[in-house]
Amino acid sequence: MHALATGQRRAGHRVSVIAVLGDGRQDHPFLGPLRDAGVDVRPVHLRPRAYLRERAAVVAACRSIQPDVVHTHGCRADVVDSGAARRLGLPTVTTVHGFTRGDIRNRLYERLQRRILRRFAAVVAVSRPLAGELTRAGVPAERLHVVRNAWPGDPPPLPREYARDLLGVPEGRFHVGWVGRLTPEKGADVLLEAVGALGDLSLVASVLGDGPARPQLEALAVRRGVAGRFRWLGNRPDAGRLFSAFDVFVLSSRAEGTSIALLEAMATGTPIVATAVGGNPEVVSSHEALLVPPDDPAALARAIRHVHEDPAAAAARAECARARVAREFALLPWLTRYERVYRSVL
Repeated sequence: MHALATGQRRAGHRVSVIAVLGDGRQDHPFLGPLRDAGVDVRPVHLRPRAYLRERAAVVAACRSIQPDVVHTHGCRADVVDSGAARRLGLPTVTTVHGFTRGDIRNRLYERLQRRILRRFAAVVAVSRPLAGELTRAGVPAERLHVVRNAWPGDPPPLPREYARDLLGVPEGRFHVGWVGRLTPEKGADVLLEAVGALGDLSLVASVLGDGPARPQLEALAVRRGVAGRFRWLGNRPDAGRLFSAFDVFVLSSRAEGTSIALLEAMATGTPIVATAVGGNPEVVSSHEALLVPPDDPAALARAIRHVHEDPAAAAARAECARARVAREFALLPWLTRYERVYRSVL
């Protein structure tokens, strides 16, 4: 969303971001770079679950901004806020990044989201498998667009040794990197089980990211006897620059749209092991990564071992991945496709 807002602003369009802050914050670190890029940022401060006030605030913001198109991202914005824009007669566009299929509340939201998607003037899916799922959910084909995520190309990765020092990687260890939300669909527990099968390797795993599943994952690491091999580093705003510290990046998701972390790994030339789910096989093939089935710790462990034992082949795949991300996931064609979507609903 940051790349989309700032890219359209650079193209000369008027861009405003309505940011709903419902956790008591007066600001958010995500908003500063938007303001710095000249994007008009409208924070909406609300108590949790103040949905009626949220809709009223979005209506007021839209009346003030008077946009040509309103573009929502995420389940909450689709369910709670998109109707506020349509109430004013504004065409609405949404990007569906994927479905997490989390707890009962989350599944209820996603069920509502699928129904509400039929009301949008345009729905963007970030992968073809996701587009198929949306078609089955009743989104009309003439309103459905497939636009895979792009990679902005900056900032550049940090030098390898500097990045390893920043993360405190012990010298001489084979370094496994994992980046993402700590939620069930991201499959950090699968990596944890795989590391348990690699006891003969001098290995350490760094987990960059946070989420509600972190306490359970840390407890599971203790039960499996691998707590000493895992480092839980939390959210890092510079995560995209730290992939150079990894000997292998592992994407162990059970579900994906088009993973930004996967694009980051490709751009930095980091060897990749990824599950063959969602849009992942559209982004990397066996020429660029090792693809494994989801929920298969043994297969994941074998792939990690393969990277460890044959670093030359891993480096060759990583170089192919770097070339592919530059060739197929560039920013300007992606921005142009979104502009076409916007113009199609006017």
